[in-house]
Amino acid sequence: MDRPVLVTGASSGIGAAVVERLVDDGREVVAVSRRRPTALGVDPDRVCWIGADLADAGSLEDLVAAVLAEGRGLDGIVHAAGLQHAARLGAGAGAGLEQMWRVHVAAAMELVDGLTDQISDGGRIVLLGSRTQVGVAGKSGYAATKAALPALARSWAAELAPRAITVNVVAPGPTRTPMLDDPARAAVPVQPPPLGRLIEPAEVAALVGYLFRAEAAMITGQTLTICGGASL
Repeated sequence: MDRPVLVTGASSGIGAAVVERLVDDGREVVAVSRRRPTALGVDPDRVCWIGADLADAGSLEDLVAAVLAEGRGLDGIVHAAGLQHAARLGAGAGAGLEQMWRVHVAAAMELVDGLTDQISDGGRIVLLGSRTQVGVAGKSGYAATKAALPALARSWAAELAPRAITVNVVAPGPTRTPMLDDPARAAVPVQPPPLGRLIEPAEVAALVGYLFRAEAAMITGQTLTICGGASL
């Protein structure tokens, strides 16, 4: 594989860590985010940034058109963009649901649908899910949107298997990202997992990077959880 990998949510957190990991592994990256990344510790010549708001349908269409116009194709897509609204029932549990659905699910669908023919045979698609997708009190809307991703991944994995394109979900538990400081999720404070600390974005990115290696060619349709024991 020698074409770039498209990574959404590239300006911070897990998305930025994935960009750094892929570039360190020798890949080129099309980095997608609302804000231009300012602190990526990688060779800037290996990263092409495209500004896009994945919650906006028009912006998403422009992103797909820009990638198509570039004409280079892709070796894969990593959909790491995300946000979280947390609230318990009776206290606005539905707040932000439409926006979370747009970013987590609809954007994934529209990106992969629009760019499937641009992905090399033998390419990779990785969706960033969450351990929360199994259900967590106070996070029903977030959990529901993340729970949709394994269904997408399994469906696409079956459809793209003849082209040897793998599709997987990486589902981290509580990770040390700027999302932890977002007031929209403050209603449900983060709980460190049993192993005693939060997960680092680089640890999540390492698993994503592995899925792009030749050794991972037979892993598809799976949800791979990094939770520090929170699932026990």
